[in-house]
Amino acid sequence: MWLFLVLVAVPIIEIGLFIEIGGMLGTWLTLAIVVITAFIGASLIRVQGRSTLIALQNSVNQGTNPAFFMAHGALILVAGVLLLTPGFFTDAIGLLLMVPPLRDLIIKWGTARAQAKIYASAANNPGAPIEGEFEVVDDAKKGDSDWTKQP
Repeated sequence: MWLFLVLVAVPIIEIGLFIEIGGMLGTWLTLAIVVITAFIGASLIRVQGRSTLIALQNSVNQGTNPAFFMAHGALILVAGVLLLTPGFFTDAIGLLLMVPPLRDLIIKWGTARAQAKIYASAANNPGAPIEGEFEVVDDAKKGDSDWTKQP
């Protein structure tokens, strides 16, 4: 239901903003702003995407969990789509997602929310067995994970 609301609300907001801003600035200046923000967005995506990819590769090479950098990369991708979509509202959201501290907050919020749902699900179904297999490996070295093993 929320996806339907977003798909209806965003175009309505964009149309309203185009009418208001176009009325104040004129058609050509409004269109120029939309094109300029697309170019700025593309360059921001290139710079931040490259630095996030390098951080992700370093994380994998060091054998640490790359999930944080993968989440950053996903949010940069979403920001890129929003920045390349014509409109002022989507540009504003896309530019906000390009701010690394804000992405950190979104990732922390999403992680906490996912963990809360997992705990709530387990608490609501206490009789559900959790099955699994494990193997004790004594000779594992620090940083020797499946992420860093050479083929």
